[in-house]
Amino acid sequence: MPQVIVLNGGSSSGKSGIARCLQAVLPDPWLALGTDTFVEAMPASMRASEAGIEFAADGEVVVGPDFRTLEAAWIDGVAAMARAGARVIVDEVFLGGAASQRRWRTALAGLDTLWVGVRCESAVAAGREVARGDRAAGMAALQADMVHHGVVYDLEVDTTHTESMECARDIASRLG
Repeated sequence: MPQVIVLNGGSSSGKSGIARCLQAVLPDPWLALGTDTFVEAMPASMRASEAGIEFAADGEVVVGPDFRTLEAAWIDGVAAMARAGARVIVDEVFLGGAASQRRWRTALAGLDTLWVGVRCESAVAAGREVARGDRAAGMAALQADMVHHGVVYDLEVDTTHTESMECARDIASRLG
């Protein structure tokens, strides 16, 4: 059985909801950790900083060298938790597509990992983004497809018309 489930999708695609549902339906306890957790853990001075992470008015996300340094430590730390026996659901946004997946694959080498693409039509994700009120307008539409470029998955789910719980059950059925 996998020790790690990586959910990759754009902003407002439904990853966090699926992660919560997975925690409810899976028999063992799973930690849910993701990019939002990581960004919230960063010092406030790195949010809206060229060296850290910037959220442009059009929804573009730009990351700098200090962000990349902390991100590498974060990814290694998540992998270390899995190696120490924790089951981990990673809620991630592969801004770099295949390059982002390579960083995770390297860190997770040797761990049984299920790679899941979480898709959502950009118009639907944009509507969710507005309803949430905590994201830069345009982020969901920009990320809807780009985060999947060159990424290889074991399974894909689409939250455009499918509820998080149904997606979670589909994922859980693949865990063996």
